[in-house]
Amino acid sequence: MTAFRGPQAWMSRWRRNSLARWRRDPLWRWRRNPLRRRSDVLEAWVLLSAWTVTVLCGVLTGLAAAHSVERGLARERAEWRPVRALVAENAPESSAGASSPDRVWAKVHWTAANGSTHSGQARVAAGSATGTPVTVWTDRDGLLVTKPVSPSEAQVRGVTVGLLVGVSAAAGPFVGGRLVRGRLERRRMEQWDEGWARFGPMWGRKTG
Repeated sequence: MTAFRGPQAWMSRWRRNSLARWRRDPLWRWRRNPLRRRSDVLEAWVLLSAWTVTVLCGVLTGLAAAHSVERGLARERAEWRPVRALVAENAPESSAGASSPDRVWAKVHWTAANGSTHSGQARVAAGSATGTPVTVWTDRDGLLVTKPVSPSEAQVRGVTVGLLVGVSAAAGPFVGGRLVRGRLERRRMEQWDEGWARFGPMWGRKTG
């Protein structure tokens, strides 16, 4: 009988086909297999741990961020109050290039709940005369703030922030797991090459 030709090419093709088949079956590392190595079992645990930490970290962090945003906005709704203010000087007429021609910035003054007097810039109707009453929102210190968002708007903001924070938090363990998996894959390739270096020459021997 003649020697078997092309063992390196056969081994390389077999290895590629095996990797492709195993990657289509993500649970192969958990099944008994004569080709499974200790590094394969370790990689299985690394993948399981990485995905578990990724999901838990992303979900828990995202929920915490969303609840924090909603609690903060709810506190603003509870503490911020509308106050009657007066236009301190004639408001300018609307300009053609203004984004909101019916609203312009003007100086107003108001009295806080503690009796202190304040002044600042607020949006008022264009052309408002001095002394025109307007409604502004202030915090518990009597300083100007924007109108607090509604509960539905707060929920949307909380969900948006929660998603962004959750994805960002999950990126760390996900990337870390990918790096470790890549290292284990390279190590497995090296082990296959080492095994072939020991047993490959046997393919070239003549039998019979």
